[in-house]
Amino acid sequence: MGSSNLQGREVIFEFTQFGHIVKVTAMDTKSRTEISIQGPSSTAQSILQTNALKRLEYVLKKKGIIKA
Repeated sequence: MGSSNLQGREVIFEFTQFGHIVKVTAMDTKSRTEISIQGPSSTAQSILQTNALKRLEYVLKKKGIIKA
């Protein structure tokens, strides 16, 4: 994972395509926190995964689960 705040935490990703849209779900297994984002199916999987990871990090910080 690219983020130092999530280092040592297991994150599970799920990619589901609906026509021209891809839904990306990321879940932090330790806190069982889950987020979802959507993007065009033409977007590279690595970019969608990075964006989902950033959103998960934001939510975990907001909940006080990880340090800001």
